[in-house]
Amino acid sequence: MDNKLKAQQRADQIQAFQDEVKLLEADSILALDSAQRASIANYHSQLLKTLTDKFDIDTSSREKQLSAGMKIASFIGALALAASIFFLFYQFWGFLTTPIQVAILVLAPLVTLFLTAFISQREATGYFAKLMGMVSFACFVLNLSMLGQIFNITPTENALLVWAAYGFLLAYAFDVRLLLATGILSLSGFIAAQVGSWNGMYWLYMGENPENFLLPALIIFAVPLVFKQERYSGFAPIYRVFGCMLFLIPVLVLSNWGEASYLAWDNSIIEGSYQLVGFGISAALIVLGIRKHWTDVINTGNAFFVLFLYTKFFDWWWEIMPKYLFFLVIALSSLLLLFIYKRVRVQTQLAGGHHA
Repeated sequence: MDNKLKAQQRADQIQAFQDEVKLLEADSILALDSAQRASIANYHSQLLKTLTDKFDIDTSSREKQLSAGMKIASFIGALALAASIFFLFYQFWGFLTTPIQVAILVLAPLVTLFLTAFISQREATGYFAKLMGMVSFACFVLNLSMLGQIFNITPTENALLVWAAYGFLLAYAFDVRLLLATGILSLSGFIAAQVGSWNGMYWLYMGENPENFLLPALIIFAVPLVFKQERYSGFAPIYRVFGCMLFLIPVLVLSNWGEASYLAWDNSIIEGSYQLVGFGISAALIVLGIRKHWTDVINTGNAFFVLFLYTKFFDWWWEIMPKYLFFLVIALSSLLLLFIYKRVRVQTQLAGGHHA
C-alpha cells in the first residue's frame, strides 16, 4: 500500500473516530472531560496538518468532492490542450520550413518537460504538473510521428517502446497515474507486436491475433509483485487491473472467435477451451483478490466472470428461448450471483474478525 493511501486512510479513521465519539456522547455512553477533549483534538489537528503538508490528502468529504472535480478538470484540460497543440501544428505546418519543423518537434517535449518539473516544485497539489506532464507526453508522441513523416522513416514497433519509456519516466517522476496507463498500453503494444513478428506477422496487424497480448498481460500483472510501488499513489492497482484486462479481453474475444487463434484446432474446440480459461481465470482472480485484499482485482474478476457467463447464456439460449424467458433466466442468474457474493462477503468478514 502506498504512503499517500495510508495517509488518506489515517485521515479517514480520524474523521470516523470523531463522528463515533459524538454519537457515543449523545447516547451517554462516553464522557470526555475538557482536558481529554483538548488533548485529542490537538493531536489530531497536528497529525492532519502533517499528513496534508506531506501527502496533500483530503480531510473532509467536501475536500474529497473538490479533489475529484480537480482530477476530472485536469484530465479534460490535458486532453483538450494536447488536442489544441496537435491541431495547431497541422494548421500551420505546411507554411514552415523543414529546419523549423524539426526544431519545434524537438523543443516541444523538452520545453513541456521543463515546465512540468518547474511547476511540480512550486505547486503542492500536483494537478497542474500532472496536466503539463500529459501534454509533454502528447508532444513526444507527436514528435516521433511527425519526424518519421518528414524524413520518410518506415514506422516500426520500436516507437511504442520509446513512448512507453517516456510515459513511465513522466509517471514515476511526477506521480501521474494516467501516464502510467499510457506507458503500460504502449509497452503492451510493443511486446504484442514482437510476439506477432516472431510468428511471421507484420507488427501493425498485432491486433488481429488476440493471443499476442497474453504475454504482456502476464508481465504487467507481475510488475507490482516484483517491484513494490509503495512510494507511488495507486500505481499497483493500475498494473493489476491492466494486467487482468489485457489477459481477459483477448480470452473473451477468442472464446467467441476461434479463427483468430494461433492454435490449429477446430474453432469450436478453441472457443470452448478459451471459455473454460475465461471462467477459471476470472474465478481465480476473485479468490486471489479476496485473499490479498485487492478490491481492484475482485471487481475485475467479477466483471469478466459475469461477461463470460452472460455471453455463454446468449450462445446457448437466445435463438431457442422466448425473449421473456431468456431475460428471466438472466435475472434469476443475477440473483443467484448476488446470493453467492453475499455469502462470500459474510465469510470474508468472519475470517477478518477471527484474524483480528
